[in-house]
Amino acid sequence: MTLQIQLAIAALVAALSFGGGWMVNGWRGASKVSECKTEQAQGVATRAEAARADETQTAQLESKHAQDTIYNADKLASLKTGIAVDVRSELERAHRLQLSADSRAATYRAQAQADAAARSDLADKASALDRQLAEGVGVVAELGGALKQRDAEVAALCDQVNIERRLNGEDSNQACKNSLFVDE
Repeated sequence: MTLQIQLAIAALVAALSFGGGWMVNGWRGASKVSECKTEQAQGVATRAEAARADETQTAQLESKHAQDTIYNADKLASLKTGIAVDVRSELERAHRLQLSADSRAATYRAQAQADAAARSDLADKASALDRQLAEGVGVVAELGGALKQRDAEVAALCDQVNIERRLNGEDSNQACKNSLFVDE
């Protein structure tokens, strides 16, 4: 083998090596591109899955929000109805109490008028009793004075009888000896 053939074989081997390397390098590049595309596709799929999960969660939250809103509105409507019934009941009670208060006020006024008339009658009776008492005290004073005057006259008459008896000499038989008016 001649040098030319050896060189040609070497050039061919080199060309084949270079071509094989080039091919292997192309395959590696294609593999890297493929890996990048795969990673990118996986990233897109992961983001799509996350977006779908987020949309599902948002839909669930919106559904729960709608249910809670309806429940709250129903509860508020029920409370308003109950409150309206309670207020109406309390207003009716207040009205009944007002009517009762008006009735009692009329009764109190009638009692006060009756009490005033009764007090006036009692005052008239007390005034009449006071007049009668004053008249009775006057009568008692007059009768007491008349009694004292009669007692004084009786005593004076007894004394006069005794004086007359002494004049006649009859000392033993004193008149009104047991009298309260005789001075001994």
